[in-house]
Amino acid sequence: MSDWPPKPEHEINNTQQNSQQPTGNEWKLLEKVVLASVVEQRRARRWGIFFKFLTFAYILFVLIALGKSCSTATTDDVGASGSHLAVVDIVGTIAADKQSVNSTDTIRSLKKAFENKQSKAVVLNINSPGGSPVQSDEIWQEIMYLKKQHADKKLYAVIGDTGASGAYYIASAADEIIVNPSSLVGSIGVIMPNYGVNGLMQKLGVEDRTMTSGENKALLSMTQPVDPAQKAHVQGVLDNVHDHFINAVKQGRGKKLKSNDPAIFSGLFWTGDQAVKLGIADRVGSLNTLKRELKTEKAVNYTIEYSPFDSVLGRMGSSIGQGFAAALSQQVQTENTTKLQ
Repeated sequence: MSDWPPKPEHEINNTQQNSQQPTGNEWKLLEKVVLASVVEQRRARRWGIFFKFLTFAYILFVLIALGKSCSTATTDDVGASGSHLAVVDIVGTIAADKQSVNSTDTIRSLKKAFENKQSKAVVLNINSPGGSPVQSDEIWQEIMYLKKQHADKKLYAVIGDTGASGAYYIASAADEIIVNPSSLVGSIGVIMPNYGVNGLMQKLGVEDRTMTSGENKALLSMTQPVDPAQKAHVQGVLDNVHDHFINAVKQGRGKKLKSNDPAIFSGLFWTGDQAVKLGIADRVGSLNTLKRELKTEKAVNYTIEYSPFDSVLGRMGSSIGQGFAAALSQQVQTENTTKLQ
């Protein structure tokens, strides 16, 4: 009874409160506006990060390009170099990977060196302990072919600290092998390292549970005793590769070999002086003495060098591609989610 009759002021306040409360449709509209704003902010942030990363990659690429353009004589400008010695490096381990002396890049370098009309001679600059017999033989085969194609252009091999194993395999194709008196030359042989840890495993209580399909699949396993038949097979394989090496040296050196001593092909190595006496090298000298003999002071390096930046840029390109794909994917998902709401 105390609320009756209703007061005009009370009715006005209730009316104002009811009018200020949004309806259900208004809430939905407001929610869509807020969600759209959040999506747009996320999208802008995502694209902002992407374009910053792209800008950084572009700047890095420009810096690398400038660095390479400022480097000394490259194969791109050898045409304007005049008469010169064309140098191809055989430096470091010989293997199939890009970081090592590999047949693909070395053959490309040799072709450019032989084909350039301005090069008076081609020089193999060797300082290598050897490596892959396959890579070495591929380079050797290509040298023999290029020598026939360019019979008027002589090939020299200049050995520095070491020209052994696969590196000497390659050097044997040269018209002349020039060494330092203290160079290490030779090591004409083949090796397959292998270790046995069966006794150690027994002491440690480690059991070998290797399973194979094929009785020789676990050939020369480190954890199993050596099987005589398997050992004989592997020895035959190594001997066959060794024969390829010996034949290549004999074909490349020919009558220059001054000794028939089988020790030459036993895996032993010699100093440069000793190598000259055996006929596995021709004379003592260096790149500088060769320049004076051929009356040219200019040497241009044709070696295709592996740059770590190439790998970095490759990974960066992959990352950019992945980032771009992820950004597009997220954008499509976000738009679909917005439409569903």
